[in-house]
Amino acid sequence: MKGAAEEPFEELIERSSLGTVGARQLRQRTPQPKTDEVRRIQQQRLAGRFEGQTAEQRLADRRERLLTAAYSLFSTPGFHAVTIERLCSEAHISNRAFYECFDGREGLLQALYERDVEEALTQVAKAIAEASVTPEDQFVDGVTRYLEFATADRRRARIMHVEALRVSSIENARRQALRRFAEVFQEVVINLPGNRPQDPYLIALGLHGVFQELIREWLEAGTPPSTELLVGTVINIFMGSARPAS
Repeated sequence: MKGAAEEPFEELIERSSLGTVGARQLRQRTPQPKTDEVRRIQQQRLAGRFEGQTAEQRLADRRERLLTAAYSLFSTPGFHAVTIERLCSEAHISNRAFYECFDGREGLLQALYERDVEEALTQVAKAIAEASVTPEDQFVDGVTRYLEFATADRRRARIMHVEALRVSSIENARRQALRRFAEVFQEVVINLPGNRPQDPYLIALGLHGVFQELIREWLEAGTPPSTELLVGTVINIFMGSARPAS
């Protein structure tokens, strides 16, 4: 008869950081290990992983593992289909440890989205700075770098251009990212040849809207368009917007 202090093995594994390998090891040793045995093995593994680390380092490690798990799970099957329990299982941390890192799934998605945006804008700004002196080349190189970055990983593309739009609680973070995006391209748009637009910031903001729909098409099409075709489409739209009216 099971003691009152014991828990079902599968439930304890689900809440622990042992993961599949640890579970298999315990099953090989005994068909129904006691709670104390599960916890002893778990503590040994965690002690080895965190030996010599400060509390801040351990927290950073858990946070990074959650971000890694969310990077895949928020892409497939998607944000709304993923529970905190599944994220913790994938990251091999307890549910309690999750809330030491994030206040909820939305906070985790926002952190992931902001990290991707930061990397994207850094790469775009670098491409523009390294391009030749002509505004046309700067614009083309900036557009190319963004689309190459976004489409290099379908998980990144889905998080930035699909899942982030489905969660209203991170809308402020998304609007801030859009403004930063427009600011990066604004100076390039101003210097494109032909008639300067009355509000180059709005033109640059509209550029992101085009990116948004092209990347959604790239994600959902049976035969995704090539990156070269995506770049060519953007250039045709926005280089034309700066040309003199006939």
